[in-house]
Amino acid sequence: MDIKAEVIAVLDEVLNLKGRASTLALDTPLLGAIPELDSMAVIAVISGLEERFDFIFKDDEFGGSIFASLASLIDFVQGKRAA
Repeated sequence: MDIKAEVIAVLDEVLNLKGRASTLALDTPLLGAIPELDSMAVIAVISGLEERFDFIFKDDEFGGSIFASLASLIDFVQGKRAA
């Protein structure tokens, strides 16, 4: 499974970016840089990632650093899958 491609697909679907997510680089900031990614959308992205990758975000894991960039989000998902 290509985790990067799957994370990008979740972002594109949940935020309704119409393919724009495919242009994101690993160092692309997420929070504050993508207008569609507001506080309510973060919840939807979390739900989408949980469904796609079959894991649960725990309350104590959640923080803004996860959504700092595309790379930080991918790293988090990879860590959850390895656990």
